[in-house]
Amino acid sequence: MKNVLAVVFVFAISIGAFAQERTGVNDAAAGKKLLGRHKLSLQWISWDYFGLATVTNSRGVYRIKGEQKGRGNTDFVKVDGTIKSIDAKEFVFEGTIVSQISHINGGQPCTRDGEFTFKITGTRKYWRLMQMDNPCDPVADYVDIYFR
Repeated sequence: MKNVLAVVFVFAISIGAFAQERTGVNDAAAGKKLLGRHKLSLQWISWDYFGLATVTNSRGVYRIKGEQKGRGNTDFVKVDGTIKSIDAKEFVFEGTIVSQISHINGGQPCTRDGEFTFKITGTRKYWRLMQMDNPCDPVADYVDIYFR
């Protein structure tokens, strides 16, 4: 039975059953701007001490992973996922955003899974999470990823 499963697994890999769908880069300049290391912030933690988010591209699949930690407390925000599409003023990622803020949700972590849009509005020098409503407490979260 193990041999049959191994053959099925190897076959599935060879036909791309486990392949990640490439990111839809609809604006090459925006794709280039998004790659690399960026400051990351959640207003409840700090706009003075930033975290770091890194966007990578492997075989046409853009990924983002980042974290900001509070100073002298256990507050944090983390983003981790695959970027599905990149346009001139926004990108969409599928993954997880986890935040823990001492005075929100009883100080417990709040996890959001799904598809999220980060957008540039006006003359801002960052992409802001458009799904601002925290699902664990009635507050607005400003998760920002800054241009390099």
